[in-house]
Amino acid sequence: MGLFNFNQLPVNTLVGADWKTFRKVTEGQHIARNKRMNYFLTKGICRLLSPFASLQEKKYREQLADAPLENDPLFILGHWRSGTTFVHNIFAQDKHFGYTTTYQTVFPHYIMALQGFFKPCMKLFMPSHRPTDNMELAPDLPQEEEFALSNMTACNYYNFWFLPERMQEFQDRFLTFRDISEPELQEFKATFEKLVKISLWNTGGSQYLSKNPPHTGRIKALHDLFPRARYIYIIRNPYTVFESTRSFYINTIKPLELHSITDEEMEQNILRGYMELYHAYKEQKQCLAEGALYEVRFEDVEQNALAITEDIYRKLGIPGWEEAKPAIKKYIESKKGYKKNRYQYDPRTVRLVNEHWGEVLEEWGYKRIKG
Repeated sequence: MGLFNFNQLPVNTLVGADWKTFRKVTEGQHIARNKRMNYFLTKGICRLLSPFASLQEKKYREQLADAPLENDPLFILGHWRSGTTFVHNIFAQDKHFGYTTTYQTVFPHYIMALQGFFKPCMKLFMPSHRPTDNMELAPDLPQEEEFALSNMTACNYYNFWFLPERMQEFQDRFLTFRDISEPELQEFKATFEKLVKISLWNTGGSQYLSKNPPHTGRIKALHDLFPRARYIYIIRNPYTVFESTRSFYINTIKPLELHSITDEEMEQNILRGYMELYHAYKEQKQCLAEGALYEVRFEDVEQNALAITEDIYRKLGIPGWEEAKPAIKKYIESKKGYKKNRYQYDPRTVRLVNEHWGEVLEEWGYKRIKG
């Protein structure tokens, strides 16, 4: 159990950014009066730590920058709250995979140097479970790499965590890359490739395992970087996704905001963002070769996780199933008693999902609730 819950954190996640990224994200932005203490403490710690980032940069240039990757990544895609974390944790039991750790997402510049000092501090202060679904949190567990990227480059969708009124702008530029400039795209690609190499160095894997919902709208860019990559796309009941995403915004994102928007604006952002991501995925997946993509409903994974995992290994040509199977089976069995959040869909949820996400209900065969 950490010393703080999410809504009590005295700093936000930009504490681990390099100074250039911190300034580009926050310079000239409005900071609400009740967020100023959090902001200035985050800024002060970031400024204090930033000079030490050069220690890792030197090691990276010497050891990893020019080294080719042994394998292209496996990407787990899907909208937030669609079960991607569970699938990520399943595949992470296979030790040939490497991944970005929770520690690395907050302190991506202090992996190859100073990790031994900062990681125990992080473990002391961080919450032990996610507030939205009670999933375990720990510094060495696999984590969504967008958090790390948000501390490495200002070309990042998660800037809306701090600046929620600009969410739609960030969707178009950094989620689907529809409005991204060429210099921004090249910066993203270079930063992500660097993150992959450091993550593999850190965890000792030979193939990078990615779980990152924003990548769902970036398949073309990922394919350019890694033409032999494989992809798993997970979809979940849209009513559940809406309820869970709204809960996630309230319990996890709001404490990180530098100023606030109304709950109604937040809902509209969720509704628009879901369909923007869904349409970008449908369009961009066409660039993938046959056999590079596995699509599955999360409800089916829940029912028979081991069999579906084996099927994914076979159909995507992922090596090492027999060696990984005992650890994967053990992990899946350990989660059988896990109590998920149970959602009672209120009339407002039903109406909004039916009105805005009806296309997805129909395409994936989810029963439409009458509202």
